[in-house]
Amino acid sequence: MLVTASAHAADTGGSLAADTEGEVRQVDPDEMTITLDDGKTYKLPAEMDVSVIVEGITVIIAYDSRHGVNQITDMLIQ
Repeated sequence: MLVTASAHAADTGGSLAADTEGEVRQVDPDEMTITLDDGKTYKLPAEMDVSVIVEGITVIIAYDSRHGVNQITDMLIQ
């Protein structure tokens, strides 16, 4: 299943783009975040359908890290 999310801000100054892969350990639909097995928390885009993300699935995500927030910009559910 491919889930694509675009969340690029107009101002990208000071942000770092990166990617990672891992197993989803926690989903917080109220905060729109997921926590992977690496212990890091990643913010989902507002338009994301959180119901397709469940604990135990493996994801590959691209994200921007800015102001202490790892904002997901793209996600592939394996």
